[in-house]
Amino acid sequence: MDKQTDGQTSEQTGAQAGGADNQLPQGGSDSSLRRVVGRGVLLAVVAVGVAGLIYWVYGRYTNVVVYDARIKADMVMMSSRIDGWVTKVPVSEGHKITAGQPLIVIDGRASVLRLREIDAQRKSMGAERGRIDAEIRMIDHQTRGRFQASRAALNAAEAAKAGMDTELEQIRSDFERAQSLLKKRVISRQRWESLRTAYRMAGQEVLKSEADVAQASASVMEAQADRQRMDVLQGRLASLRFDEERLATQHERQQLDLADRIIKAPSKGTVDRTFVDPGEYVARGQRLLLMHNSDVVWVEANIKETDIRDVKLGAKANIVIDAYPDLKVVGEVVRIGSAATNQFALLPSPNPSGSFTKITQRLPVKIAIPQTDGLLRPGMMVEVEIAITRD
Repeated sequence: MDKQTDGQTSEQTGAQAGGADNQLPQGGSDSSLRRVVGRGVLLAVVAVGVAGLIYWVYGRYTNVVVYDARIKADMVMMSSRIDGWVTKVPVSEGHKITAGQPLIVIDGRASVLRLREIDAQRKSMGAERGRIDAEIRMIDHQTRGRFQASRAALNAAEAAKAGMDTELEQIRSDFERAQSLLKKRVISRQRWESLRTAYRMAGQEVLKSEADVAQASASVMEAQADRQRMDVLQGRLASLRFDEERLATQHERQQLDLADRIIKAPSKGTVDRTFVDPGEYVARGQRLLLMHNSDVVWVEANIKETDIRDVKLGAKANIVIDAYPDLKVVGEVVRIGSAATNQFALLPSPNPSGSFTKITQRLPVKIAIPQTDGLLRPGMMVEVEIAITRD
């Protein structure tokens, strides 16, 4: 039994030894395979890294890259030109609006009442002007005939006086000649007395004609004075016209005041923020609402001064929006800043100590981009790659 057991044990030991010898070549092949795969992966990683480095260097050589650019738009701050109570705010934040759409309504009852008062004054002045026009026509109708008659009477009196003056001159000449003839006893004294009486009567007639002329002149002056009342009324009409123009100006100003109580959108866009609620009292110049035109957006990128020489107007720019990585937008450089951004800082940075650390400055560049389904909003961060134009 012991020999048989020892035989079996030796056979098992030999079998195990033979199995171990058979497994040694298989373990060596797996290790070699792993080493080959590891070398291949390493080479692939190195190749990818080298390719990425080459791509990065090429991109830096052919593009100006900015990682901290932002989307911008014209932000419009709506304010009030008048004081008053807010009655309505028909829009809210994020609301899409059209040009001319009411945004905020301020109480306008006082303006409406003032307009009615001005309209009443204008109607009253219109009635007064009509009355004065009628009075002028009546005075003209009443005084025109009397003035013409008095002028005719004056002309007749002046003509009669002229005739009497001529007759008086003739009679006086005859009387003076008769006096000389009487001294020479050529004519009789009776004849001389007759001529003297005629001379005296002619003088009386001349005086009477002068009185008639004076009376006719007085009548003309009286009729002219009556007609001058029309000039006074015409002056009153001119004054009324000036008053009506003044009221018309007040009416337009009040209409403007009433129109300003409905604050309307200057263009289509989006409401960003509202700062008042119905029932609040607003003062002149107080900000009420912030909006922007969502159709007109652009990118503002601050380019290093060392790279600005490579940026030209009209250059194409690839825009990557952080919020939408898959959205690719192509823009165009439309403006290059004429001053560095440090010139617009609120707080200047003087150097009184004399120590100086040189920092590369940046210049703003405006890039026009198309709006894409309203996704591009002011303030969004973007990455910009501007194609370099080398001379």
